[in-house]
Amino acid sequence: MEIGKLNKLITLQRLTEGQDEIGQPVTDWADVAKVWANVRYLSGIQTIKSDAPVSIAKASIRIRRRTDVVAGMRALLGETVFEIKAVLPDEQGREFVDLVCEVLT
Repeated sequence: MEIGKLNKLITLQRLTEGQDEIGQPVTDWADVAKVWANVRYLSGIQTIKSDAPVSIAKASIRIRRRTDVVAGMRALLGETVFEIKAVLPDEQGREFVDLVCEVLT
């Protein structure tokens, strides 16, 4: 993999559960790692959900191989939030992982 293609610094996050100061359960996103990535938008559609227009963009994010990334996590690129739907490892070269993502706006 050419190093120059991984040209965006993204933050990988996982949903964590804990308690606030009075013992109430809370969930929050915690940073897992900052990694260099190649982000490609694949397609986009516009639909109506609850009588409001919603745009759905599909994207693929390629990062160096990691074993701690799973579906349900998310990736941040600036203000854009990518929901990771699937993780596709490169089983032949074992160099990278492709993250199948969705961006809801």
